[in-house]
Amino acid sequence: MLTVYIDFKSPASYLAINPVLAQVERYGIALEWKPFRSAEREVPTITDNASVAQMHRRVRAASRRAIHQKYAAHQGINLQFPESAGNTDLALGALALNSGDSLSFIKAAFAAYWTDHADLNDPAVLAPLMSATIGESFVFDEKILMEALDSSQAKTEELGIVDAPAFIINDQLFIGREHLPWIEEIIKTET
Repeated sequence: MLTVYIDFKSPASYLAINPVLAQVERYGIALEWKPFRSAEREVPTITDNASVAQMHRRVRAASRRAIHQKYAAHQGINLQFPESAGNTDLALGALALNSGDSLSFIKAAFAAYWTDHADLNDPAVLAPLMSATIGESFVFDEKILMEALDSSQAKTEELGIVDAPAFIINDQLFIGREHLPWIEEIIKTET
């Protein structure tokens, strides 16, 4: 089983979805999706009296975005960053509570965030998305969603996960989509 921890606001999580699904299809392995609340940083604004450290942080953040966009273009994805990183906690809570097939919800949530720049923490946006992908029987309750996310987040952090995407296979933890080739090698040896 491959367990994948994602955050909808994480560009690296978004870019990991297609390669993960390709591995699952190639090798027929079981897949489990889990939420992880990550801290996405925006590209800092530089003032006239900015320190070297502040300028360095800006260059690093801009470089990370450029690399994400390069890999997105390679996958045929037009990745446009929203003006500011949104909060995706309610959507992550929905993922934590969903015990069925989450893939349609995950794809719809990523598309809503990265294509439409929708606020996945807005009940008016999230409730119809959940109804369309998870099912009409899913009861939308902000308090329950946040409790589910908080509980899942605590368990996830106990595992040593500090960012999304993260992967667990054969009790081995990998953080970052750059480990997907290594994960594939592990899957090959197991199948």
